[in-house]
Amino acid sequence: MGRLDYHELTIRKRPHFQPLEATLFITFRLAGSIPKSEVRYYKERRNWLKDQLKRVERMVNEGEEHSSWLARIQKLDREWFIKCEDLLHRHAVGPTWMLDERVADKVAENLHRLDGKDIRVDSFSIMSNHVHTVFRPLVAAEIIKQILRTSDDLVGQIPALSKIMHALKGRSARECNLILGRTGSLWEHESFDRVIREGKFHRTIRYVLNNPVKIGVVSH
Repeated sequence: MGRLDYHELTIRKRPHFQPLEATLFITFRLAGSIPKSEVRYYKERRNWLKDQLKRVERMVNEGEEHSSWLARIQKLDREWFIKCEDLLHRHAVGPTWMLDERVADKVAENLHRLDGKDIRVDSFSIMSNHVHTVFRPLVAAEIIKQILRTSDDLVGQIPALSKIMHALKGRSARECNLILGRTGSLWEHESFDRVIREGKFHRTIRYVLNNPVKIGVVSH
């Protein structure tokens, strides 16, 4: 497949890849690309579920009730991700600055700049208003263990990941704003981030690379 208008897709074959090495699936999006009311509603529901989970954790470490609340949080996260994807693909609200190939190229350039230095990039897809990327942070073994132990809000809880995303989003925001002749926030602060669990690596890669097919930008 050749270069596309506003997409750059990349994948590396890794025959000896081990899925449990803290490889992440991260989606970040342009500021204002999802209505604030929707984000607020999701956060309120999620915070309530997390409070219930903490209440149970104070009483018991494991058990049916604990698993039930955890499953409800995971279900909400899946539903929220699907809803966000639909809103983003429909360009329901907000900017679509990455339709400009110069802007998309800058985002891709910054992903490549970090590849081999701070992260090992396995795949990414740049859409009009959001970016999907699969990468492994190149960090100390202790941080990898911390990532694997964490099932919730990775970037927010682990400073090493926050630093990586700041390096990616901060520089790309400055460069893209310069191209667009604007100032202010380019990226939304929060991102959707998850550890890719065992057996899910290739499925996640396919999801990332299929995104432009899904909305009809390319046929294959």
